[in-house]
Amino acid sequence: MPTTSRYDEPPTPEVAEKHGTLRRAMTTRHLVMIAMGGVIGSGLFLSTGYTISQAGPLGAVISYVVGALVVYLVMACLGELAVAYPVSGAFHIYASRSINPATGFTTAWLYWLCWAVALGSEFTASGILMQRWFPDVPVWVWAAVFVAVVFTVNAISSRVFGETEYWFSLIKVSAVVVLIVLGGAALVGFHPLASSSQSFPVLFANFTTPQGLFPGGVTGVLATVLAAFYAFSGSELIGVAAGETASPETAIPKALRITVLRLLIFFVGSITVIAAIIPFDQVGLDQSPFVTVLSALGIPYAADIMNFVIITALLSAGNSGLFSCARMLFSLAEEGHAPKALGRLNRRGVPMVALVVSMLGGLASLLSSVVSAETVYLVLVSIAGFAVVAVWMSIAASQFFHRRAFVRGGGDVRALLYRTPFYPVVPVLAFGLCLLSLVGVATDPTQVTALYFGVPFVGACYLYFYLRHGRRAKAGR
Repeated sequence: MPTTSRYDEPPTPEVAEKHGTLRRAMTTRHLVMIAMGGVIGSGLFLSTGYTISQAGPLGAVISYVVGALVVYLVMACLGELAVAYPVSGAFHIYASRSINPATGFTTAWLYWLCWAVALGSEFTASGILMQRWFPDVPVWVWAAVFVAVVFTVNAISSRVFGETEYWFSLIKVSAVVVLIVLGGAALVGFHPLASSSQSFPVLFANFTTPQGLFPGGVTGVLATVLAAFYAFSGSELIGVAAGETASPETAIPKALRITVLRLLIFFVGSITVIAAIIPFDQVGLDQSPFVTVLSALGIPYAADIMNFVIITALLSAGNSGLFSCARMLFSLAEEGHAPKALGRLNRRGVPMVALVVSMLGGLASLLSSVVSAETVYLVLVSIAGFAVVAVWMSIAASQFFHRRAFVRGGGDVRALLYRTPFYPVVPVLAFGLCLLSLVGVATDPTQVTALYFGVPFVGACYLYFYLRHGRRAKAGR
């Protein structure tokens, strides 16, 4: 009878070296920064102004608090699964073993497509931002340079990837900390670098608007809650990197706790400071709110500094996205649901074929955004937006069924190396809130396209799996 959550023991370093499996080279600090790097991106630095303008100051803060709550619930489920199955491309494995192989297959392709689409947009946006300093250099040249850099970092080793992502993320986190500290000081009257003509509200005076606390009404808050869900996507990258983490039973739970706490502080803290300083009807939609606040505080070269930070954020997201894509294809090959070539590793323990295919997918997305933005690229972006919530739902459902099967098999819950608290409330609530967000998407004309293309894509994945692998999957049970 099972007495532990570890269904499959990870290979020792000696076995990994001998058989060519992925190497466990990352630590807690790498996991935390990888997750932070996947979450803190252009959405925080560029889109928070739109969020505040739609929901109002208090509504925007509430939206991000709700988003942080959902992240906590999903991460609590992820912790138990990641320790139980410390393998690369883990979402695929969780769903395959806890629900059924077809769900694992579909989850993997949803997540792969999500990041492949993101790759194309990250490289394009980075090239556009570089034109601030180099207006005569075409965007495609910078995009090519960034493609080469990100691919090289991923191709060397998982350790180099983790270390690079750590420093990328540190730059972004530093910018957020500076905003929170200096902006918070200004709200209590301390702003020594600001000009004498610049005035700042006291504490949260801006939260009371002429239209009340919620100028956009309940619908405005609901719309931004949905946006907040997508803003926090990337935190689940800890699960993707589980197979390359040293001592996953201690590193993963610690990384999850730190990540949730920091995301709560950084996201809610930064949007609170921005909403408190800039009147909601004057918040800049044409530039980063970070630039608006830092410029008001008298920070020299604020626009150039934030341009650099945002480029770093985009490259960080691309770096994490390529890593995630390659591991998803690797895990599919390991399960026998993708060509075996995708499961090959080089001498440095990198799934090079999967990495190349993933980069080609990103480049195809980049090309489609140029030549067929209103057709093919629209479909890809819609599915990618849908994929984030769908993957979170699969994590919650996987934990629910994993624990139930473990207990029914005679397992002692006290023997679990990490336990999701308040089971089954946490997975059920996580799944329910994610499902509710998809219902909300159906009521929003600007986001409903995600369902039009996302749901049929899921159906197509299930159909393909049962036609291609159905009999073999059932025989292998």
